[in-house]
Amino acid sequence: MGLMEEGNHSVVTEFILSGLTDRPELQIPLFVLFLLIYVTTLMWNGGMILLIMNDHRLHTPMYFFLCNLSFCDLCYSSTVAPKMLQNFLAKRKSISRTACAVQMYFSVSLTDIECLLLAVMAYDRYVAICNPLLYTVTMSRQLCSQLVAGVCAMGLVDSMIHTCLTFRLSFCHSNIISHFFCDIPPLLALSCSDIRINEIVMFACTCIIIVSSVVIVLLSYVYIIPTILQIRSAEGQHKAFSTCACHLTAVVIFYGTLLFIYLRPTSSYSMDTDKIASVFYSLVIPLLNPLIYSLRNREVKDALRKARNKLLTHA
Repeated sequence: MGLMEEGNHSVVTEFILSGLTDRPELQIPLFVLFLLIYVTTLMWNGGMILLIMNDHRLHTPMYFFLCNLSFCDLCYSSTVAPKMLQNFLAKRKSISRTACAVQMYFSVSLTDIECLLLAVMAYDRYVAICNPLLYTVTMSRQLCSQLVAGVCAMGLVDSMIHTCLTFRLSFCHSNIISHFFCDIPPLLALSCSDIRINEIVMFACTCIIIVSSVVIVLLSYVYIIPTILQIRSAEGQHKAFSTCACHLTAVVIFYGTLLFIYLRPTSSYSMDTDKIASVFYSLVIPLLNPLIYSLRNREVKDALRKARNKLLTHA
């Protein structure tokens, strides 16, 4: 059962992930569906990274951040999907305590990094549209690298805090996690310890990272939208709106899902609702991001066309 006697009570040494559903007839169809989603996510995000790296016209701050976003999505899917796919076919859906902690650490850190990256991308759009003459000076290669490094550092530190606080708790009643991966809310709901400190820290960190990111995005667009409306060229307006629409679409989908999950008390935790929301932000959004940025972006479409023509020429 994954329980070890310690003193007068049992300590959990491994967890059982309940998965998306316990209905046997759905395991194979869901395995096929999510395998297709995962493989497509790897191909699209990997393709986006290669495209940006190999096309010198895309060596700009905006695409530098987009390349990092694609890498983050690729890593995030790879943190959650493989174990999920394995459990669709496994009779016993177990995960060791250490593996659970590692999965939580990387999933939380990558979530934070994506949040902060979207805020940095909003700031980049603000500088590009509101101060175009100073754009190349302001968004220097050094600053862009520092911003990405800072984002990664914040995500890794925040995740370490949550992981340490969560796994100091006792899980002595049950080791069955009502989820398909190790996430904070279902583990807090499972604990028999006092989780008030965890809830306070989770709420505070969520406010600092997610809410502050939302504020940065909103403030950026408060300045961006009036500036776009002042552009006299219809083509210029369309290009600016198109780029911003891609970013805003990704922001609304990602932030909306996270705020729904992490800014609620554990007492209102709903297994089925949170599973659907978690599937969305951990597997569907990484699949959608490359599509969102490529379909409405002329530079990316031109680069794709150029890469396709080059492949056809060498074929």
